[in-house]
Amino acid sequence: MPRYELALILKAMQRPETAAVLKRTVEALMERGAIVRSLENLGERSLPYKITKHKERHKRGGYFLIDLEAPPSLVSPMMDHLGRDIDVIRRAFIKRPLAKAEECSGILPASPEHKLLSAKKN
Repeated sequence: MPRYELALILKAMQRPETAAVLKRTVEALMERGAIVRSLENLGERSLPYKITKHKERHKRGGYFLIDLEAPPSLVSPMMDHLGRDIDVIRRAFIKRPLAKAEECSGILPASPEHKLLSAKKN
């Protein structure tokens, strides 16, 4: 399964309400087959500009990152689900690149031609 980051901006709320929204979101992800790896709180901040969402104007928001593995078919339904959630101001799925393990090729012996060319330059 591909790896994604879900970036969320939640409306400014007290800690219990914020925890309830995050729990609801993580449960919705897991019900749809996602494996949640981590949840990172980036803190509450002023928004870069006023955002109107669900007939409310927001000046502050809580920023969160959720690291997850999920099938690609999950992204569109979750975007719709989060778009209807009145506590979510912004949401974005970011596909993370797969980490490629590079094998060490070791020390390659120099060819005789390479040795001759480097000797002539000196």
